[in-house]
Amino acid sequence: MDVRVGDVLTMKKKHPCGSATWQVLRIGADFKLRCTGCGHEIMSARSNIERHIKKIAREEKA
Repeated sequence: MDVRVGDVLTMKKKHPCGSATWQVLRIGADFKLRCTGCGHEIMSARSNIERHIKKIAREEKA
């Protein structure tokens, strides 16, 4: 899966704050994500995150 730093991921399930979108802060064997609703940051295994992604939004640079 082509996930880059700065992308906004829409997940299948919502965070307890009600937001389903997360911003990618770091990639590697694991991802560091920040909830766009409340600002909570998590680190989780790449395989776990990729399995729960519904949509990837990224700003294209022209």
